[in-house]
Amino acid sequence: MLQDLALYGYWRSTAAYRVRIALALKGLDWENHPVHLVRDGGEQHGATYRAINPQELVPALVDGERVFTQSLAIVEYLDEMVPEPPLLPVDPRGRARVRALAQTIACDIHPLGNLRVLQALEARFGATEAQRADWNRHWMAVGLAAFEAMLADNVATGTFCHGDEPGLADICLIPQLYNAVRWQLPLDAYPAIRRIQAECMALPAFQAAVPERQPDAPPAGA
Repeated sequence: MLQDLALYGYWRSTAAYRVRIALALKGLDWENHPVHLVRDGGEQHGATYRAINPQELVPALVDGERVFTQSLAIVEYLDEMVPEPPLLPVDPRGRARVRALAQTIACDIHPLGNLRVLQALEARFGATEAQRADWNRHWMAVGLAAFEAMLADNVATGTFCHGDEPGLADICLIPQLYNAVRWQLPLDAYPAIRRIQAECMALPAFQAAVPERQPDAPPAGA
């Protein structure tokens, strides 16, 4: 049984965003523990948070005395502990397809545009803000083109990425699209993705997880 769930994250972290969607889809209550990724050099690097997650990354989910890290592992943990509604198909082939879609986002696209990568491009190679933005858009475009192809004309694609209920692949896709908009990547080339985005964002669970609705988000216009 889950006990006193607490999520350590950052309002604009796409990885933490994934976990918020999963928690909302499962109807779970949780306590928010913001970790500011920029202030004072990044609170994730401080001793207090490093004791929770030695990787110095968000998110981290605390369940009682247990700490879980890595967003995909956290989402699958929640799915196993609270089976309804399911976030993965019951059949092995379906589960493999959904995991492949999810990992296309979480393992291929997202790491290349993560904060510490962009900071390293600036600190080690002198990349300008415009160059870092171009880098980020390039890799998002490459990954989303592949994701679109994986969805298009596949009989397993339904209202959502797999079938007619939202699941792990959608949980990964929506935060990445938020990031794409933030970095001004046009989405016109991805009609299947945009259709699924609209379906997801019509659901209260996805709406509740939006970064600007989090308590640690800065006021509008700040």
